Amino acid sequence: QDCTASTMLRLCSLSVALAAALLTLAMAAPGAAAAYAAAGAFRRVQTQFIAALGDPAASAGSGADSWGIWRIDPGPRGVRLNHFAQLEASGGRAPAGWNFDPHEWWLEEHGLIMEKPDFPVQPGRYLVTGGRETTTVLTIDGAGNWNLANGAKLHDVTHLPCRSARYVPVAGARGSPADARPSDFPVTPGGAMPPVEGCEKQDFWVVFVIGLEAEAE
Repeated sequence: QDCTASTMLRLCSLSVALAAALLTLAMAAPGAAAAYAAAGAFRRVQTQFIAALGDPAASAGSGADSWGIWRIDPGPRGVRLNHFAQLEASGGRAPAGWNFDPHEWWLEEHGLIMEKPDFPVQPGRYLVTGGRETTTVLTIDGAGNWNLANGAKLHDVTHLPCRSARYVPVAGARGSPADARPSDFPVTPGGAMPPVEGCEKQDFWVVFVIGLEAEAE
C-alpha cells in the first residue's frame, strides 16, 4: 500500500481494532504458531513505532541500544516543511507541544518535521509487524542485541511506505529544514530519505509495535 499525503497518517497510525486484526491473523498464520504459543504473554497496544537500524536481511544483530521508539504516532503531531518559519517563530514549540531541536531533527516521507523518538528502546519482547505478511516477536536484551523469532528478517517487519531519517547539521552549516527541498517528497516506499544541504543524514527503518509483554505493563 502507498502512503499518500491524505491517508498516510491513518495508515501509519493503525487503530487498535486493526492491530487486533493483525494479531489475530498472525496467530492463525501457520509459520507463526511457535512464536505465539503463549499468546497471553502479550497485550495489544495502540501502535507504536520503532526507528530501527541494521541489515534488512538479518534476523538478529546488535546495536538496538541506538534504536528509538515513538510511543505516540508522530505523524499527526508533525509540522510541514512550509510551516517551518512558524515553528521557528514559536521558539521551536510545535502545535502538538513537542520542541524542535535544531541540532538533531527528523523528517518523514512526506516532508513532515517530526519530534524525536525516545532513545533507547527498552530491553524486552515486542510483537512487531511491517503491515504485510509477517508478524513476529522482537527480543532486545540489555546489551542491545536483537532477535526476530521464526527467522523473520528486519525487512519483513519494516513498514516500507513509512520512511524516517535523522538530520544533524555539520559544523559551520545551517543545516535546517529550511534547506530541505519540498520537491524531494514524497519518498518512494522503501526508498532512501533525501539529503539536506548542510546535514549528515541517518535513515531508519520503521517497525510497527502492536503488542507489549504483559509483565512489562
